Amino acid sequence: MKVIIVDDDQLVALSLQTILESDENIRVAACGQDGEEAVALYGKHQPDVLLMDIQMKGMSGLAAAEMILKSYPDAKILFLTTFSDDEYIIKALDIGAKGYILKQDFAGIIPALFAVEQGQSVFGGEIVSKIPVLMQQKNTFDYSMYDIGEKEQEIIALVGLGKSNREIAGELFLSEGTVRNYISTILEKLSLRDRTQLAVFYLTKVR
Repeated sequence: MKVIIVDDDQLVALSLQTILESDENIRVAACGQDGEEAVALYGKHQPDVLLMDIQMKGMSGLAAAEMILKSYPDAKILFLTTFSDDEYIIKALDIGAKGYILKQDFAGIIPALFAVEQGQSVFGGEIVSKIPVLMQQKNTFDYSMYDIGEKEQEIIALVGLGKSNREIAGELFLSEGTVRNYISTILEKLSLRDRTQLAVFYLTKVR
């Protein structure tokens, strides 16, 4: 897996490179220090995953990600930051980032990269707990027309973020069987065939 690291703290970037290259399946193609470098390096190397800070001098990570995704819609961008600010989370979701995890979670960085490379969306536990509430605040879709309650909305959001039944169960303190039942009921209410259609519904009609 080819990765680019962008962080305005050079020591952090070098530490991340050391951590990532401890895995023989990861190669760090380049490191950058701001959003402008991120855009240039992405175009040059077209990595499997771009691991990038959000708040940087000059162009922010969010602005860089937006530019990259306009040119490369399939770009896989994982934000690694010390900030769990609500506005950052919403913006990261809106522009199509594949993940948002906190720098403090060093042990989770490599698994998150592999998950993103495989097409999953990855958000740290502290972030995931905020997402359903944040998304509910900005929803324009009228769930009440389909008799879909708050818990079902939370599950729809987590399915849309690529979470498995086991992960959803862990986040919402439910059993996997209960999650499966919820999803079956949701699919019936929305006249959808499977969880893939449910994820597409979330990304196109709710987000």
